[in-house]
This record gives sequence, C-alpha cells and structure tokens, in this order.
Amino acid sequence: MSAPRKIILDCDPGHDDAVAMILAYGNPDIDLVAVTTVSGNQSLTKVTRNALSVGTICGIKGIPFAAGADRPIVRPLEYAPDIHGDSGMDGPEQPEKSTIELDPRHAAQLIIDVVMAHEPGEITLVPTGALTNIALAARMEPKIVERVREVVLMGGGYHVGNWSPVAEFNIKIDPEAAHIVFNEKWPVVMVGLDLTHQALCTPDAVEKIEKVGTGPAKFVRELMDFFAETYKDAQGFDYPPVHDPCAVAYIIDPTIVKTQKVPVDIELTGTLTLGMTVADFRAPAPEDCHTWVATELDHGRFWDLIVDALERIGEGGMTAEMK
Repeated sequence: MSAPRKIILDCDPGHDDAVAMILAYGNPDIDLVAVTTVSGNQSLTKVTRNALSVGTICGIKGIPFAAGADRPIVRPLEYAPDIHGDSGMDGPEQPEKSTIELDPRHAAQLIIDVVMAHEPGEITLVPTGALTNIALAARMEPKIVERVREVVLMGGGYHVGNWSPVAEFNIKIDPEAAHIVFNEKWPVVMVGLDLTHQALCTPDAVEKIEKVGTGPAKFVRELMDFFAETYKDAQGFDYPPVHDPCAVAYIIDPTIVKTQKVPVDIELTGTLTLGMTVADFRAPAPEDCHTWVATELDHGRFWDLIVDALERIGEGGMTAEMK
C-alpha cells in the first residue's frame, strides 16, 4: 500500500469546505498536514472561526491552522451570504470555544514553510476557496512551485459558471490570483462546476449520513439541510451540489473523479467574461500542458467516501454539550 497523500487544505468554510475537511481528516489515504483559510464565502474572521469549529467538532489535533488573505489581490471583496448565510456556515450550532489554537503565521508563509520542510513531490495543495493564499505563496517563494506535487483545486468550470454566466465564484472573486496559480508550471487539476454539479446531496446520501448516528454526522446533516434551502432559493437546485470534497475525493481515488488533460487559462479583461476558466478542447493537449479538468463523478462512491470518513471520525471532539 502507498503512503497517505500529504495535503494542505486551503479553504473558506463554507458548508462544503467543512465536508471537505471532514473527508480529508477521516480518510486513511489522506494525511492532512495543515489547514489554511482565505476570505471568500464570508470574511476571513468568520471563515477562520468556522474552520476551527470544524476542527474542534472532528477532534483534529496536532496540525496547524492559519489564517491568510483577508481580501483579493486586486479586486474588491465579495462574499456569498445568499448561499452560506451570515456566519459563512449557517445551520448547525457551533462550539462556543475552539480546542485549536490558531498558528500565528500568515497562511501563505505556513504553506511555504510546510512545502519547504518536506521532500519535493510530497505536498499536494488543495484550495477550495479563492486562490489568493496559493498565489501569494508562489510569489513569496517561487521554489515551492517545483516542490509541490500538484494543485488540486475546486473552482472554475469549462462550460458553466455560477457567479456570472461563465465564471465560478472562487475564480471570479480573485481572478488575478487564479491567473498566477494556473500559469505556474506545477500540475493543476481543476475540479470545477461541470463535475461538482454532479455531487448532489440527494435523499439517499442524507439517509446514509443519518445512519452514522454520531455528533459529527448530525453536524453534516444540519449543514446539508441549510445548504439545500439556500441552493433551492438562490439557484433553483432540487438538491445542493457539495463542491469542495470532490477535490479531496480525486486525490483519494482518481477513478471516482475522472479528468481530461486540456490547456486552461483565466480571462482577466473581458467585460462579460472576467474570471472565466477558458479550457481548450479543440485538439489533443500539447506535451507541455500541465492542467487537467474534472469531467465525471461516480456519485455513489463519492458519498460512500464521506460516510466512511464520518464513521472513522466517530464522535471526534464532540462533547455532550456540543451534541
């Protein structure tokens, strides 16, 4: 058996970011070595509190959590309260106090430190929010680019958008950061909306989560209840798409999330297309292409991974007061 994949989860919790963290922590094929936060679904203060809450609920210990960029590189701040609520993770009650102490380093510096402390090819970056921290880290210490195994990100889409007709939220709110990340020479796997809109939290998925019967499973169920309401109201989905854990699922088992190698770049100047992830499917990818897009999800096996992670976590850090 191969060793677990070491990842840094860079996130903006967010309901689906929370599930991504649970999957990363609870799956034995993933070694979650750090969690970093970036403004996006809500303010940096709120999403950082949410990340610490998820870590507390799951009983995560011994890894650093660090807050990062509180704004995009160039653009004004944008949040998504219509999807994630005022807290960024509305629905379930959160612990009054976290058991995790925030690392004093900026997330970009923590990413650099972790990558440089490991052998080349050991660390995979998994951003599930805006790419600001990843871009800053690559500019602050260019040596990390050749040392990172790959960047597996949730963002973009080669056919559909959600923050505009052609642009996805994580890319659209900081397209300059996305441009930096996609144009560095590390391998980039884009797990975008074309794939994640297949990751619907259907009634059978909810039933599997309920059967786990633990505090963390109840927390996920309550996340999904709120998420279902807002996605129905804001975007007309019958069942909410759970985007971010798809990136983690790809790392666990690439046969669950199929990909295709194609060139991808970011539109920075279009009046109607700012933030579009432009994927070129016209011909076989050139030899020097270093970008892939996710195309097809095995829905059943994807949810089985999440349920298995919840079962392995058990009660995590939940106390009687939290349940």
